[in-house]
Amino acid sequence: MRLHGAYPLCKKRQIYFPMKRSVSILCLLFLTLAFMGCQSANKPDKIDRFALVTRNNVVLEQPDTLASLSVGNGNFAFTADITGLQTFYKEYEKGVTLGTQSNWGWHTFPNKENYNVMQSATYFDYKGRKVPYLSQDAKSGKDADATNYFRENPQRLQLGVIRLLLKKADGSEVKLADIQQPKQQLNLWEGRISSEFEIEGQPVKVEVFAHQEKDMVSAKISSPLIEKGQLKVEWIFPYAVAENTHSGYDFNSPEKHQSKLEKVGENSAKILRTLDNDHYQVKLDWAGQAELQETEKHHFVLSPKSGNSFEFSCLFAPETNTEKLPTFAETEKENLDSWKTFWETSGVVDFSACTDPRAKELERRFVLSQYLTKIQNAGDYPPQETGLVYNSWYGKPHLEMHWWHTAHFANWGHPEIIARQLEWYHRVFPKALETAKLQGFKGVRWQKMVSLEGDNSPSGIGNYLIWQQPHVIYMAEQLYRSHPSPEILNKYKDLVFATAEFMADFAVPDSTGKVYNLLPPLIPAQEHWKRETTMNPPFELAYWHWGLTIAQQWRNRLNMQPDPLWEDVRTKIAAPNQENGLYLGIAGASDSYTNPKAITDHPMVTGMVGILPMWDKIDPEVMRATLKKVMSNWNWPTTWGWDYPMVAMCATRLNEPEIALEALLKDVQKNTYLKNGHNYQSSRLRIYLPGNGGFLKTISLMCAGWEGCTVENPGFPKDGKWNVKWEGLMKDF
Repeated sequence: MRLHGAYPLCKKRQIYFPMKRSVSILCLLFLTLAFMGCQSANKPDKIDRFALVTRNNVVLEQPDTLASLSVGNGNFAFTADITGLQTFYKEYEKGVTLGTQSNWGWHTFPNKENYNVMQSATYFDYKGRKVPYLSQDAKSGKDADATNYFRENPQRLQLGVIRLLLKKADGSEVKLADIQQPKQQLNLWEGRISSEFEIEGQPVKVEVFAHQEKDMVSAKISSPLIEKGQLKVEWIFPYAVAENTHSGYDFNSPEKHQSKLEKVGENSAKILRTLDNDHYQVKLDWAGQAELQETEKHHFVLSPKSGNSFEFSCLFAPETNTEKLPTFAETEKENLDSWKTFWETSGVVDFSACTDPRAKELERRFVLSQYLTKIQNAGDYPPQETGLVYNSWYGKPHLEMHWWHTAHFANWGHPEIIARQLEWYHRVFPKALETAKLQGFKGVRWQKMVSLEGDNSPSGIGNYLIWQQPHVIYMAEQLYRSHPSPEILNKYKDLVFATAEFMADFAVPDSTGKVYNLLPPLIPAQEHWKRETTMNPPFELAYWHWGLTIAQQWRNRLNMQPDPLWEDVRTKIAAPNQENGLYLGIAGASDSYTNPKAITDHPMVTGMVGILPMWDKIDPEVMRATLKKVMSNWNWPTTWGWDYPMVAMCATRLNEPEIALEALLKDVQKNTYLKNGHNYQSSRLRIYLPGNGGFLKTISLMCAGWEGCTVENPGFPKDGKWNVKWEGLMKDF
């Protein structure tokens, strides 16, 4: 449903009537009445956003370690168990971990051996020169140690555990099995976690918010156990962990870090944290009489002295001051106002009038994905794949995943989030420029697994990927189309042009000069292909063409002449290779659908038409046959959470809505969406936010379509069962 921009007078004919002063009053009246009639007939009633969002609130009535709930603001998140705090953090370690993480919270182990990152370099011949890549290739001695060091450092920190210290009447500590009558709700409209339960028949209620401007949580706890001295609040601080996928904390090395308590006032204190050369502070303010004590090393207990209700606010920051923190009531009001604004300005889709039984799950997934991507992905930096919950790949962002995390925000009414994160590309621009120069390329070569300072990490795969390069152009173009203006063009032109400069330089002409190829060393988005022999992967070819086309459009908008090399590469880039009416995984791979290894990992061939619009070098019918082959022949358990949205987008653009739904809801483990809305992958990756972002991107495409699409709700069958209503979505490219 088209609910943005100008409305057509006639749905089928798409006729618009610009008003002129010379129109007669009678004619004007006729046209006005006709327009009003069409509006009432074709424009649906405004969606009840509050009802839509709140009917998808998460409600838990028993502990579930895969259903922990989070509050956050995009730069900071706090994840809680069934008690509303992090009481049973050990029990949740193998589920959705109870994290407290921020975008500024990192640790680096001291480089005592003075390692140099170039000790990890592997050299390849390219265009007649030796090109270095930071790699994990087999090395020995100090070179191997250096490679590991720069891959592991820095790593994201768990900033601390905030838990209820609960005691039974006999003085023993409450265990998870002792929790009675639990009922917990995540109120999505308010960003509130409300938890109620009983301990030996005594009620406990906990309400938690995350402040939307500060890296802070506020909690209100009510229980008769407070007065009895059986309920206190404990802060525990860990050391860092240099492991690929980990909860991010080490509680077994108290001697390696420091936690210093500093009283600020009668109801306020600081805890000063030092881990090697890294520092941060924790500020605590509370209401009423209470005492904060260090009970053992890195353990601090806040003991209320009276009453059945208790409130506190806890701020995590690189540095704090003595100013009073917002109270629980102030945080509640700020939080409610912020979330109300978010939901009222976001795109929404209402599936309530659909009769297909699959519709309800689609609605649940998109509402929860909006919430999760807002608190986990909407910060000032590209997110990591497990957000601000626990560490994957040491907590570092992967830039090829940035599209999946972030590109949907523009489609759903929040281009400002993309704008925030593109600022980071400006900051790391010099290091991307340095990488390209070191390798002998023009322009900038964007990093893959990267620190927030822009330092690339050694990888046997990551540094041979190239499909992250055009992402910057894609997101800049989204900003321009959201708000076309000279200001947008001038602000991001350096990013766009330097990226295009690398892309054009990376392509190599053949001996005839009539075709440009993408040559090894190269690993495509379907990562199982060998870097030494991969040539012309289809998605990357399409993305090269699209990215250079957009870059030339930016030159035109700025009244600049087209770049001749960009134009030559754009028009002459190789067409995707096909055999027997199917597009191949890479050029020359005749066994793309018969070799068991070739049908694993990402079915990236579908991304050519899906992530991207149709290209004149792609045959729609060959693409359709390829899509159907992927659906019937792929090894789906080897795929990842964003593959299902990608295939669904391809099907949508090819006018195959039933296939789109089949792909989007495919019954495969890695397409599981937990009670809390997180996309589950495996016991290693219990949450995977690229899946959530991809899902949102796909739903937007299925509803609003793309430029030139005239089909209403193109991703849904026209069988009378899909009365899908939506507001505030932007068409795709």
